Amino acid sequence: MTWQSLQDDLSETGYVASDDLAMALFLAVTLGKPLLLEGPAGVGKTQIAKTLAELQETKLIRLQCYEGLDASHAIYEWNYQRQLLSIRASAEDHKPSEEVEEHIFSEKFLLARPLLEAIRQEKPAVLLIDEVDRADEEFEAYLLEILSDFQITIPEIGTITATSRPYVVLTSNGARDLSDALRRRCLYNHVDYPDRHTEMAIIAKRCPALEDRLAEQIVGFVQALRREDLEKRPGIAETLDWAAALAGLGVNDLADDPEQTQATLVCLLKTERDRAAVPKEVQQRLVGRAA
Repeated sequence: MTWQSLQDDLSETGYVASDDLAMALFLAVTLGKPLLLEGPAGVGKTQIAKTLAELQETKLIRLQCYEGLDASHAIYEWNYQRQLLSIRASAEDHKPSEEVEEHIFSEKFLLARPLLEAIRQEKPAVLLIDEVDRADEEFEAYLLEILSDFQITIPEIGTITATSRPYVVLTSNGARDLSDALRRRCLYNHVDYPDRHTEMAIIAKRCPALEDRLAEQIVGFVQALRREDLEKRPGIAETLDWAAALAGLGVNDLADDPEQTQATLVCLLKTERDRAAVPKEVQQRLVGRAA
């Protein structure tokens, strides 16, 4: 496999990857290195992990990061209810406390969370660590051992080494700076909003029934809209949603029914401020540019 063939395979599934992204993903797969994808929301960072899992015909394991995420939710935790029941049963049988402790802190009572689950797969899985920048800095320390040696240390059991080495994709929307230690362990690619040519190719792949004229208008409009002063610029997912909505309404030209076009902007504008920033007059100006 070459990076060009990987790029072609991605395209066949509907994911149009830039040369830089295709090369970064190819190197991550061939070198066994985690891949950190950084960029604004909605540009396809998460989707690349889903598409990779599809191409590899393997399991996608997703860890959605958030503020306050800790090891018990990301790596493992103990099944406290089962442990308690076992302790009660052991007390009735008058078992020694040392024997009870050794029993309840065995793998039988271990609940694997995404990170532990990923390294215990027989076939290498795709591990998606989504929006890692939303997690606290302390959580990154948990990741370092996994991303360096693909092993997890559980104090009560010992070190669990990976059964298989997962393909790791981390995404970040830039909510905070990531540590140098985490970045050193990863390959890196910045994923930005697509240019007009790339977005047209995405539309062609994902919405093949769309008329060329309307597809050009949609992409031209969205590209112009992203240059407006918005809180949240529409991503690729929003473009595809809007295209599907317009096609479903039987729209052939954005200029035909300004009122209807304005109403469909709910697919693109996701905050009240952004809705107010694109009144009918602005919408018509952008349609004129798209035409």
